[in-house]
Amino acid sequence: MRVKRCMVWIAGIVLTCALGSSMPTASAKQPSWHSKVFDLSDQPTELVRDKALQNGTVLQSFAFDNVNKHIYTVQLMAGGLTLPGEPAAVSGANRNLNGDLALTQLDLEGNKVGYMYLKGFGHGVQIGVETEDGIPYIWSETDSVAEGKDGWGTVITRFKFENGKILTPESPELQKHKLIEGADRTTVNIDAANELLTMRYRKNGVFHFGVYELESVKQHRYDAIADVVQPSVGTFQGFASYGQYLYLLEGSSYGTSGSIEPIGNTYITTVDFDTGEVVDKQLITAGSSLSFREPEGLAVRIPDVKHPQKAELGVGFASDFTPLRLANVYTYNRLRPVEAIKNHNK
Repeated sequence: MRVKRCMVWIAGIVLTCALGSSMPTASAKQPSWHSKVFDLSDQPTELVRDKALQNGTVLQSFAFDNVNKHIYTVQLMAGGLTLPGEPAAVSGANRNLNGDLALTQLDLEGNKVGYMYLKGFGHGVQIGVETEDGIPYIWSETDSVAEGKDGWGTVITRFKFENGKILTPESPELQKHKLIEGADRTTVNIDAANELLTMRYRKNGVFHFGVYELESVKQHRYDAIADVVQPSVGTFQGFASYGQYLYLLEGSSYGTSGSIEPIGNTYITTVDFDTGEVVDKQLITAGSSLSFREPEGLAVRIPDVKHPQKAELGVGFASDFTPLRLANVYTYNRLRPVEAIKNHNK
């Protein structure tokens, strides 16, 4: 019998419980949970600097393929493109409203290797990558619904990366998952080290993060092992999880309210999935010399898949100017016990 964590929010109090489950496991390997915390006060390493993506729009988010040593980025599709089956070029405003995305495959130096176009998927707030038998699968939002000037995903999906392919929400290649009825603004992250999937979603006007065993989701079993309410943050720009901890990115580009060069207003908040407690919040000054410098996306990299306990937290930034925005990634590679982080912040 496996022990399953659950979290219930009642009047702002988090209750934890252990529930027995006789549900058979899909894999002999059990996902781990307890982990150290990324030390965000440490000095970051520049991994990618000023690299062009498939389109010249702003980087929205990214994820690592640790097996094949690739980075995948997603951005809103540029205006003026005419894809097969479209009678004329589509404006950038309509691409945003439709939720049309460009997906770029990069090597670890940031050089473009391949791309896909995803029509009607959403805003690209966060994506994940799962590698199965050496084949990369992208996890993203899809079934975009317009709200305001943008399209936002309403379910999550898994699909194989196929260079040059164009997908729509009706494409048979998509494996869709509706984890929570009545949820929207769905985005997803994959914790490859611990075989976990984290979904950010909105329900009744409140943003949550639910954690699921990846293999269970693939078999359409949607029992969360944790669920926390998003704490108060500024302009939300992405998330990642590693074991027991959730990392939230916020901030805006230089020149916007509260973001003054060279400091900016980029922060990463660390949340404990077991308690919902914020255990750390750090100002991020990586890439301070970048032009524009808008924070965009978080992702965990495992440099050696044989040693998943040695991980790096990557933070993305968009740089340069329209019509050719560029992508940048910086990494934090020091993991420490949470007690050390809390003591450092006292």
